[in-house]
Amino acid sequence: MENKNILVITNMYPSSQYKSFGIFVKNQVEALKEQQLQVDVVSITNPKSGKVSVLTKYLLWFLKTVFHLIFKGYKYEVVHAHYVFPSGYLGLVFKKLFKTRLIVTAHGGDIEKMAKKSPRLFRMTQSVLHGADHIIAVGEDLYEQIKKDYSIPSDKLSIINMGVNRQIFQPVNQQEARIQCGIEREEQIVLFVGNLIEQKGLLELIQAFEIAVQSADVQLYLIGAEKQPLFKKQLEEEIHKRQLESRVHFLGTKDQTDIALWMSAADCLVLPAHMEGFGLVALEAMSCGTPVIGTNVGGLRHLLSGNAGIITSVKNPVELANAMVEVLSSKDTRDTLIRNGFKKAEENEQRQLLQKVINVYFPSGG
Repeated sequence: MENKNILVITNMYPSSQYKSFGIFVKNQVEALKEQQLQVDVVSITNPKSGKVSVLTKYLLWFLKTVFHLIFKGYKYEVVHAHYVFPSGYLGLVFKKLFKTRLIVTAHGGDIEKMAKKSPRLFRMTQSVLHGADHIIAVGEDLYEQIKKDYSIPSDKLSIINMGVNRQIFQPVNQQEARIQCGIEREEQIVLFVGNLIEQKGLLELIQAFEIAVQSADVQLYLIGAEKQPLFKKQLEEEIHKRQLESRVHFLGTKDQTDIALWMSAADCLVLPAHMEGFGLVALEAMSCGTPVIGTNVGGLRHLLSGNAGIITSVKNPVELANAMVEVLSSKDTRDTLIRNGFKKAEENEQRQLLQKVINVYFPSGG
């Protein structure tokens, strides 16, 4: 695979300031480089919202893409766009000008949310999907949705999730992890990891947590970026209204090593999302030996199937609370979830899945 040149175009990629922003894309890029592939990345590394921030970062991203197009476009065998729109739309330009093989990974929000904002965005998404040489969907539901809604033939579609890095996400003794995290060894801990946005189900999580604390002495820790300032305020008001300030803790963003440590320290990870293309963070928790509770959406329903996690209805705080109490109080339930979660993590190990991506890049073996 030496001397094969890949361009990755993505509107999410981490930086030293925003370490978790699109970290799954960087993980794949670094793994590709380990396979002796030459990989360039054109990305947005700033998660900030607001009109000025959005216009600025997208303009700079566009200009960097044009630079690569003019001065380096001829050398790439493959362009891999993460997120169908807008990344895939930029990738189409390389394909049209240089006949570059275009691979597009759909992550969920690009199909379930972005493409539904307007008929124009739907048509642009459709043009990318039909123009790409191959499409990777990160989950089963997403695969079926693309196939059905956009009339994409199955031989042009693959299901390949981003995979879990089991070198980072591995079990640590819970008490040791808690010492390193600076938390009480006797606490029962519920953890959430993800962007602090409404679609992640955080309001329902707070409502469920209020119910759960009546049956368990438990603390809730939230790790993630504040992408919606108005929603963060709404979330804090919900916490105040329910008098949970002493039990709910915002930890901000953390790097993967710290996240893995917090997962090992926690009694369970809860993901009450309204939509989820795959749910990589659930897989990361499983790899750490942490039980997972998630909602019946997208890739999560498949990932948590087979007693690898507990699946609850979307926007159902009572059901969510009951699941938390069960995990916190039942050793048998915890042991079952941990055992089956490990199996799922093994099946979705990053290095194994990477070869599938490379086979999509070079279907004839390069």
